[in-house]
Amino acid sequence: MTTRFSVGDHVRWNSEGGEVEGRIIKVHTKDVEFKGRTRRCSPEEPQYEVTSDKTGHDAMHKGTALTKL
Repeated sequence: MTTRFSVGDHVRWNSEGGEVEGRIIKVHTKDVEFKGRTRRCSPEEPQYEVTSDKTGHDAMHKGTALTKL
């Protein structure tokens, strides 16, 4: 079972530069355009828009890529 996250949750994920921590700023349950690419989302498999605590950069990940802190 995939963990569900909510806006404001503090999470960790892996990136090319190592582990990153940040907060969920939006939960997407419908397909969305993000940084020039279509991201496939659904209520059963949402994607989470996150912002890095350290850099302030935004990213989008599936729930399986995130760990709640």
